[in-house]
Amino acid sequence: MLSRPRLLVPLLAAALVGALTGCSLFDRDAGGISVVQPTAGAAGGGTQLEIPTTVAAGQVSLLQRLGADGPLRTLSVERNGAWQCLDCAGDGVTSRGTLAPELTERLQVLLADPALATETDQARRYRTTCIDALTSSLLTSTGLVTSQDCPGEERTPVAGEILLLLTQATPAEIIG
Repeated sequence: MLSRPRLLVPLLAAALVGALTGCSLFDRDAGGISVVQPTAGAAGGGTQLEIPTTVAAGQVSLLQRLGADGPLRTLSVERNGAWQCLDCAGDGVTSRGTLAPELTERLQVLLADPALATETDQARRYRTTCIDALTSSLLTSTGLVTSQDCPGEERTPVAGEILLLLTQATPAEIIG
């Protein structure tokens, strides 16, 4: 029996709030990922449900959204390679599995790579630029690393390899 990933409850809460309010998950001006929920009677105001921007060492979560209005897709991978994917293929299906031992080992090497720290959104001062592109954000112990599937955007070496590994080994997608 797989243990429930630690980020599952906050991710589900964020997805539910986003689905109910129709608001964007990715708010780069706040310096992280947040969901903005309008407050009744507050002109232009709102409250934010913050999702942690890091996970424990050896763990990774992938959050994806196609365009501004697409459903949130989430994949959480534990240190032992066990993964759970919520709506990864955009089909509403929750799936579970375990990475092959060699992939789990490779993922752990990539997550421990010191170069990952230079690829975080904060270090790169990353801003999303494409409309209706697949936006992928990796939550790692180092920080948040975001990329978009749009022409001209270069993938970061380490995070790009993590994204490729995850999308090849699970139902998550690398392109929209």
